[in-house]
Amino acid sequence: MGAGQEENIVPMSTNWSEIRERLHDLREEHRDLDDAIEQLQLNPATDQLKLRRMKKRKLRLRDQITYWESKLIPDLDA
Repeated sequence: MGAGQEENIVPMSTNWSEIRERLHDLREEHRDLDDAIEQLQLNPATDQLKLRRMKKRKLRLRDQITYWESKLIPDLDA
């Protein structure tokens, strides 16, 4: 299991409202990060390493959002 994946494990006792709340928080962080990246890109003197790290964080957030969204969708093959 890779770094950060253990936080994506859904226990059987997980409340669906907790998943929705987690999704809301992740989406909000993703949106805030997107705004911050956009502002940094307007400045030509921006630290490119910082910008790359922020973009990677944004991608990790998108992956987590996709994961948690999949937990809310019922398994139609079951």
